[in-house]
Amino acid sequence: MSKVFILKRRHLWLGGLALIILAGGLLFPLLHRSGDRMVDGQPEGPRTIHMVTTEAKSVLEDGTAIEAYRWDPGTVFVEKGEEVNLVLYGVNGDSHPFYIEGTRIKGEVKKGKETTVTFQAAKEGVYRLICLTHPDKNHNGPMIGYIVVD
Repeated sequence: MSKVFILKRRHLWLGGLALIILAGGLLFPLLHRSGDRMVDGQPEGPRTIHMVTTEAKSVLEDGTAIEAYRWDPGTVFVEKGEEVNLVLYGVNGDSHPFYIEGTRIKGEVKKGKETTVTFQAAKEGVYRLICLTHPDKNHNGPMIGYIVVD
C-alpha cells in the first residue's frame, strides 16, 4: 500500500526558505571573517583569546559555605611562536593578581575591568596562569588556567 503526499505551494515555499536560512547560517562564518586580513594563509597580527574570572559557590551539609575561583575557559591552546593577546575580564572577585609560570608576564584583573597581556611561547609545553589571591584550596582555589602550546 503506497501513501500519497500532497504538498501545497506554501509548504514548498516555507521549506525552501528554511533551507536558505540554514545554508546562510552555515556559510556565514566561512565567508565573513570579521575583518581578518590574511598573510600567507594566516591571520595577520596576534590572535585574541578572552578569559573571565568566575566563582562557584556551594553549602556543605553542616551549613558551611564554600567557594572556588576559576579562569574560564580553564584551558586554551596556542601554537608555538604564535603571538596571542589574552584579554582577561574580572567578573567575580575584587582583584586577581596573576602571573604566567615560566614567563615574565604578570598583572592584575579587577572586577568589571579588562586586563590584556601578550603571550608568545618560544617552546612547547603547558604554561600555568596562576592567581596569587587564590593559589590553593585554603584560599578558594586553586585558580589556575592552562595555556597549552603545541
